[in-house]
Amino acid sequence: MSTFLPLILMLSAVITAAKLGGYLSLRAGQPAVLGELLVGILLGPTALNILGWPVFSAAYLPETIRHLAEIGVLLLMFLAGMDLHITDLLNSSKVAGLAGSLGVIFPLILGAGVGLLFGMDLSGAIFAGLILSATSVSISAQTLMELKVLRSKMGVGLLGAAVFDDILVILGLSIFSALTQPGSGGWLQVVWVVIRMALYLAMATLLGWGLFPRLSRMVSRLPISQGLVSLALVILFFFGWSAEALGQMAAITGAFFAGLWLGHTAEKERIRSGISSIAYALFVPVFFIQLGLTVDARSLLGKSGLLLLVMLLVAIAGKVAGAGLGARWGGLTTQEALQLGVGMISRGEVGLIVASIGLSQGLINAEVFTAVMGVVVFTTLLTPPMLRTMFSQTKPLPKQPLAQTASARPQPDALPGSPSAIQTESEPAAPPQSEPKPPPTPADTPQTNGETL
Repeated sequence: MSTFLPLILMLSAVITAAKLGGYLSLRAGQPAVLGELLVGILLGPTALNILGWPVFSAAYLPETIRHLAEIGVLLLMFLAGMDLHITDLLNSSKVAGLAGSLGVIFPLILGAGVGLLFGMDLSGAIFAGLILSATSVSISAQTLMELKVLRSKMGVGLLGAAVFDDILVILGLSIFSALTQPGSGGWLQVVWVVIRMALYLAMATLLGWGLFPRLSRMVSRLPISQGLVSLALVILFFFGWSAEALGQMAAITGAFFAGLWLGHTAEKERIRSGISSIAYALFVPVFFIQLGLTVDARSLLGKSGLLLLVMLLVAIAGKVAGAGLGARWGGLTTQEALQLGVGMISRGEVGLIVASIGLSQGLINAEVFTAVMGVVVFTTLLTPPMLRTMFSQTKPLPKQPLAQTASARPQPDALPGSPSAIQTESEPAAPPQSEPKPPPTPADTPQTNGETL
């Protein structure tokens, strides 16, 4: 049998399971991403362990699925960047700076305290706090897109705070290495990291502001099949690579900046439509499922269960208190600040990368690393329903006349019996007009801000 066949069978199973899980989650009143994550855990070592089935036993399969998942998270952050305006991000810089900074400081201090409590030396305890300081808002960004609030003050502040968080954690790791690791280069290494970050951000700004509008306009006029989408993929992948290889930042940060600057072009909607189809049809479902395929939830509750529980509580409390307080000082309301703090809870690839470095250098042991993996899994699962609950407590938007809503395209989460569906069905009919209005054109139809299934 061809070695290619297990891959396409696995992809068919993963996509089907992800879409089914997302649909059932929506029916239960939760974000689709929660169902996709839970299905991934069921397919993994926790229950079915499909990667251990003979039909999926090809040695290359786990690594291939992981690489496809990494493309998925890049595409997800690219789309999140496209949904924002640069002016919105600049206007939220105070919120982002304070929330991102305090969202690192609080978990760092609390995590170090947990490390000392469990008998770690000072260096290992500080490193444990540094691990808990990292955040990953890809899950939160997807949830906010489903809730149609990504461009709210809280949503823009959240993504900006995530950028600050990424920069501060990498700087913190560099400073820690400079002070504790022999032969690391000392403070010169820290200065060099700062210079590389600054150069990368300057390069991204110059390319995005000066080149992307003209380049996308030129490509749109060429007789090339899906030329704009291909251009967007090239820019996305280059920005992701250069962010990590040149700028010492996470690849997802580069993908976010690529989307942010391409969202500034006149061809934004054509690019977004093409990338969205590619992302949500294949790569994003693989990303959500893959998170569960590598996790054995039963092993997380073993001898490291107490450490996991304490680290999980600290991880949640540190982000909600730190980022939430920073957002409140930055000018958000108390409700918005709490929403932003909850959105910063989820950990992800940055935290695992930092933890892997600590494990390889002997700063943390296998028990701590297992607990960190548990924190990543549980914060990822908890964030979507917590965000849904936080936004369900806000005041609903005022109803609009039927004449204004009749032409609106159905929202993905407006399922029968859902609040949005009930609201639309219960609105009174508009009074008759003296002159009939022409039917709405496609250009008048509002567009949705993201995918759900």
